[in-house]
Amino acid sequence: MNVEELRQRYAAGERDFSIADLRDAVLQDINLSGAILHGAMLDRANLQRANLNRADLSGATLNGANLKGANLSGADLSDAILDNAILEGAFLNEAVLNQADLKAANLEQATLTEADIREASLSQANLEAADLSGADLAFTDLYQANLHQAALEKANLSGANLKDTNLDGTILEGGDSSLAT
Repeated sequence: MNVEELRQRYAAGERDFSIADLRDAVLQDINLSGAILHGAMLDRANLQRANLNRADLSGATLNGANLKGANLSGADLSDAILDNAILEGAFLNEAVLNQADLKAANLEQATLTEADIREASLSQANLEAADLSGADLAFTDLYQANLHQAALEKANLSGANLKDTNLDGTILEGGDSSLAT
């Protein structure tokens, strides 16, 4: 499927694009709100400022994808692979990222309030100045992650791996960090 076909089918009301191959696609500013992209291949795709509000990206591969400033609020990214993805300034409010792989992803200044990030891998991820208020990070791997000046008020960090994590200037008020290592 090419980008123009995707746009036309979405405009015609189609929403299910499961397992679509959109690797390296240029999808800047595209509106795919509510789209089903389960298992889609979006490696290295340019999704800057894309509207993926409430989209289903579960099991999708987005390795090296550019999602800078994208709206992923309420999106399902469970079991998605986003290694080295750029999510700088992205909106992931109430997104589901449980068991997602975000190794070395850039989430600087991203908004992840009330996000479900349980059992995800964020090792070596950059979460500098990210807002993780109320996020559930239980049993998440944050090994060597950068959480400098991140907001973690009322976040659940129980069982999370915080080994060698940069927590300098991080706000942890009211969160649950019991058994975090």
